[in-house]
Formats: sequence, C-alpha cells, structure tokens
Amino acid sequence: MKLIRTATVPGSLDTFCRGLLRELQEEGYDVVAVSSPGESMDTIASREGVRTVAVPMERRISPLKDLKSLLGLIRVFRREKPAMVHSMTPKAGLLSMIAAWFVRVPVRLHTFTGLVFPTANGLTQKILILTDRITCACATHIVPEGEGVKADLINYRITRKPLKVLGHGNVRGIDLRHYDPSLPEVQAEAAQIRKPGIFTFVFIGRLVGDKGINELVQAFSDLHRTHPATRLILIGPEERELDPLRLETIAEIEHNEAIEAVGRQEDVRPWLAASDAFVFPSYREGFPNVVIEAGAMGLPSIVTDINGSREIIIPTRNGVIIPSRDSESLINSMREFAMNPKKTSSMGSSARPLVASRYEQTYVRSCLKEYYNDVLRNV
Repeated sequence: MKLIRTATVPGSLDTFCRGLLRELQEEGYDVVAVSSPGESMDTIASREGVRTVAVPMERRISPLKDLKSLLGLIRVFRREKPAMVHSMTPKAGLLSMIAAWFVRVPVRLHTFTGLVFPTANGLTQKILILTDRITCACATHIVPEGEGVKADLINYRITRKPLKVLGHGNVRGIDLRHYDPSLPEVQAEAAQIRKPGIFTFVFIGRLVGDKGINELVQAFSDLHRTHPATRLILIGPEERELDPLRLETIAEIEHNEAIEAVGRQEDVRPWLAASDAFVFPSYREGFPNVVIEAGAMGLPSIVTDINGSREIIIPTRNGVIIPSRDSESLINSMREFAMNPKKTSSMGSSARPLVASRYEQTYVRSCLKEYYNDVLRNV
C-alpha cells in the first residue's frame, strides 16, 4: 500500500521522520517522501531507503508560487496513486490536502504540529484560520500533536471533524539510548563545558522574540546581579530578519560574560549534561521536543503555560510552569531553582523516568502505526 509523507522543507522530514520511513518501508508500505528540493532529500533517500520527489514549496504566502506548487503536487499524486497522503507543517498541509482531495486520494491525513493563529492578530489571524479550515475541509483525518492543539482547533471552530491525539501527544518520540546523560562520550564533552560551582541554565531554540528570549535575557541579567554564581547558555541560531530580538537584548548577550550564545550545535547532549536546568519561555509551540530532550537528559524545566509545554511538565515533579511573557515570574522561578539546588536536582531525577513512560520513541511510533492500520483498514 503506497504512503506519501509530505512536508514543506526536507529538513522537517529529516528531523521528524528519521528512521520512521525506513520502518514503514520494512513493514510493507511503499513509502514516498515529498518536499521542497534540498540536500536533505538525498540524505532521506539513502538513509531511509525510500523514494523522494521534490516539489518546490514556499514557507511564506506566495500566491503564484503556491499555485505552481499545488499543480506540482497534483501531478505527483495523480501519477503515484497513493492510498494515503500524510502531511505535516502548515504550507505542505494546505497544498497537499487540496491536491490529495482533488485527485481523490482515499486517506488524506494532516498532523498539526503547532498553530500560529492563536498568537496572531487582525487580518493575519483571519487568513491563518482560513487556511487551516481549508486544510481540515480537504482532509479525511486530522491529528493534533497534543491536547492543547486539539483544544485550539475546537475553540476556534477550525473543524467539526473528529480529532485524534496519538498516545500522550508528540509525533517524534525520543530515543532514550541516544539521549542518555551517562554515556561516556557525553560526559567527556560535558566536563569541558561545565563550570563547577556555577548554576547553569540552558535554552535551545531559535533566538527570536516569540521564543521568549527578550524576557529570558532580562530575567537572567537581573538574577545574575544578585546571584553571580550563575550563567546562561543559549543554543540556536539568531534570526535578525524574522522576529528579531530587541536591540538591548542583543547588546546584553554580547556584553554579559555570564551569557554564552554558542549558536547551532549538532549535538546538544553535552550542553544539557553540563547544565542544571532547562529554560523555555516560548510564546507558542505545538509540542516542543527540546523540553522532552532536556527531561531525558535529567534536567528539570521552567516552561511557559502554552500548548505542549504544559502537557510535558508536571509542576514540582519535573519542573514548573509560568505565565508567558512574564519576566517577573521567570526570574522568580530561576532564582528558586538556583537557590535550592537539591530540590532542583530532585525534579531532574524525576524527569527522565517521566519521559520514558510517555514519549519513548518506540511507543510513539507504535501509536502512529496502529492509527495507520486503523484508517487504512477499508481502503
């Protein structure tokens, strides 16, 4: 039975479907991966053992290019005649579901890994709501990544179709053999990063406004003035063209020696192993994998009360949940973590077992495969 997985950019398929496509192929599906062209497409083909088809797609709204992409997807789906098209990411979801509906693919499944419209305003929000409604109208099955995303789809009346959250949420799962703080190679690198006697907070993600970086830098700077035995590590790329940081935030990052912006890291495990707590003050998410990864590495987290994060963190057990965009609550929580290292360490000890019970990769993938079998039973 032929299955087509689509995403706007190949990096999404490379990240979220790593190993999964090969498993599906080995279990009897004829898997085709469709995305925009890029080096990752060759990587996916060789690593996963599946066919790949490149269809250029723009992440931003671009009517003429979007129409061309839509026609390209229609041609691919008409030629391949799949039993199911499963899309993820917003633009690929919209175009793939329209194209699959047009050629009458039997099962048209879209996974919402996050929603942009709840934090948008005015005309932008109306356009985003409309596109998500069109995606759902053309889909036969809809999977929100978590209960928070499901609630937003219902509350904003995006669709009246049944919504199915698989397992405990999260579409990727985590390989606990890889994210293991006790691995010798991880400990060796962590020893070079760690600063004994210094309480270390770490953030992983894009250094942009809607990840809460402005509030995080402000809160840490205030904390560091009264508690100098602290530091903040920022891991991820800075995007000064899209949602740039405030100028004062950039200046503070550049001049505060206790803040280390280390850019994108291929392997974040040593950085997590060398830290004491994970901080993720984002404004919006679908289901943030970095919070799960931090927990697997034995770190407690400070997260904002947003979709996904609030589902991963159980207050006082593996971290705390604070209001979004609230610098005062953020500094209070960071101070509490730094001043009570035994309590913080205790929450960290609970984090990995909790991740193992809810988000272990084999379990997450088994939930997806079971769902595939269910929706394809009568095709």
